Amino acid sequence: MKLELPFLGKTKDSFIDQGIGEYCGRLKHYCSLHVSVVKARRKKGWTDVQQRDEEGKVLLASLPGATVKVVLDSAGRQMSSEGFAELISRFEQTGVKHVAFLIGGPTGHSAAVLDSADHLLSFSKMTFTHDMVRLFLVEQLYRAYTIKAGERYHK
Repeated sequence: MKLELPFLGKTKDSFIDQGIGEYCGRLKHYCSLHVSVVKARRKKGWTDVQQRDEEGKVLLASLPGATVKVVLDSAGRQMSSEGFAELISRFEQTGVKHVAFLIGGPTGHSAAVLDSADHLLSFSKMTFTHDMVRLFLVEQLYRAYTIKAGERYHK
């Protein structure tokens, strides 16, 4: 199974980018991982909805066909790290080839992205920057794989 992580634009803070790099390096021992940076157009005067729509089109267009979409959104389901590991295991056991984890831009996701979601996932009721969520996502993916492997990292 291949994990797709299309990020909207570059990560702004170097310390976050370093953390993402660290966990992506660790994840390569457990799974096939493809991180990409996709760029959405920005036009002066666009509303938040127009910007979200543009970002949504770019995110969805970046995915291979037959991709399971896990959309990170504040309205999504919260789960434990063990539950997240179980979700990853279910994908593997059912023969899923591609899973994409979609993080919106600063104003969230478009209706098209939310409607296309196979799973809505929330990391917290708190608000985080989309750059921080990238780091949280790769760390939780790494944690899920170490849980599945019975390794000590989770403790």
